[in-house]
Amino acid sequence: MKLALYLPNFRNKVTVKELEDLTALAEELDFDSVWTLDRVVVPEASDRNEMQFPFGMMEQFPLQMPVSARGEWLHGMPLIPWLAAKTKKVRIGMSIIDTPYRAPAVLAGEIATIDHLSNGRVNVGVGSGWMPEEFAAAGAAHIFPKRHKHVRETIEVMQGIWKNELFEYHGEFADFESCGFGAKPLQKPHPPIYFSGLKDPKRSASRIAKYGLSGWIGIQDTPEEIERWRSEIKRELVDLGSDRSLDDGFDMCSMIWFVITEEKTDQTPNRKLSNLLVGTAEQITDNLKRYNEAGMTMPLLWPPFADVPVSKTLDDLKQLTEEIMPKVNAI
Repeated sequence: MKLALYLPNFRNKVTVKELEDLTALAEELDFDSVWTLDRVVVPEASDRNEMQFPFGMMEQFPLQMPVSARGEWLHGMPLIPWLAAKTKKVRIGMSIIDTPYRAPAVLAGEIATIDHLSNGRVNVGVGSGWMPEEFAAAGAAHIFPKRHKHVRETIEVMQGIWKNELFEYHGEFADFESCGFGAKPLQKPHPPIYFSGLKDPKRSASRIAKYGLSGWIGIQDTPEEIERWRSEIKRELVDLGSDRSLDDGFDMCSMIWFVITEEKTDQTPNRKLSNLLVGTAEQITDNLKRYNEAGMTMPLLWPPFADVPVSKTLDDLKQLTEEIMPKVNAI
């Protein structure tokens, strides 16, 4: 099992120094990757619990974000080239890039350049987004009803630009004649692409099969859910006639809140609010073993939005790698 750090750039208050310290430790501890969160706005309606949909369209959450509209959080995309400059070996990515907020060809060219800045260490997470208020603020309200199609076209444009000296595309959201887009990514045939699909295994499987994607990213998934997603994606791949195997270099990931506590936490299943990796070292060890057996290849460890200082997370990451992971990997 690999480890990834989901940086807490989305908080009411976070500093560049805190993100730098977390990233440096992740690299020192030989983490596989460091990821940022893509957020463009927090609507003021969120502060009043009056958003159109709950976080990620997941019914258990309230109609508000865990961060204030007046919060001093940092955008995820500009952090990616900064991470490239700050690190030497850890992989970097954003989970996930909401493609409707970016022009597909521009995004492709920029990622190719960042792949050079990082010496070939970029991961590309893509998804459709879920917040109408954010689509409006990004000038993309008209895309919201067709956001899944935008993801498909973006993947096609990225792969076309990355693999061809000249490329043209004629779709709904990108329509251009043959052009050159600068340097190709160092990674061949292109940087690994991860798809975030929280509700529909069939859609996930079709993306994975058609585009040869490298991984799937969920959020707060239990070991049982990881096992179910793996089996359902496998079945869909067979139904689609794909020869793609999830056992061959494919990452099953989930973004999971992570805190080591002194006292045991309530482990009663509570859907997306379950204490999956929030608990004592023993509880976390047991749950990581269950994840390993279920087929998760890489948890994205996610410091909570509030109440856990970065200094605590730094200590927890050290304890995780020094004390917990040797027991998990021993099975």
